[in-house]
Amino acid sequence: TYGDWSSDVCSSDLRDTRGGLHFSNAPAEPQYQYYMPDSWKVRRWGRSGGTGRIDGARRKAYDGLIAEVARRHRVDTALVKAVIRAESDFVPQAVSPKGALGLMQLMPATARLRGVWRAFEPRQNVEGGVTHLRYLLDRYNGNLRFALAAYNAGEKAVEKHGGVPP
Repeated sequence: TYGDWSSDVCSSDLRDTRGGLHFSNAPAEPQYQYYMPDSWKVRRWGRSGGTGRIDGARRKAYDGLIAEVARRHRVDTALVKAVIRAESDFVPQAVSPKGALGLMQLMPATARLRGVWRAFEPRQNVEGGVTHLRYLLDRYNGNLRFALAAYNAGEKAVEKHGGVPP
């Protein structure tokens, strides 16, 4: 059962021209609306109520921090922002089903390896995530696809598959 939001999901104003439904926590096209059931928001992000729309101020709140850390580690600022958007959508308290934490969704072992002891503290999380991203870019000789695959799936998965895991 989908609870009391199922009728909202099936409404015609959320369907595309072919009748399909598109779900995303980060819609890339303006014709799609941000939608998240309230029950999922409470469990996942610790929020309740509201419209479920993306908060632009939340995204901009970390611009200075991201620029500073990215510059220091010689990582493109846009890349860091893209990783944060994909991983947590700029929610510093985000926790993945696998246990990844914070803005850059650091696994606890990776956080410790990178000196992050408070994974929900944005400065520590971004510092650790960018440090790890720099390490992966160096390890894979600047191959962005492999570095991002290793960031997401782990270095062992990239090694096992000889590249981007399926």
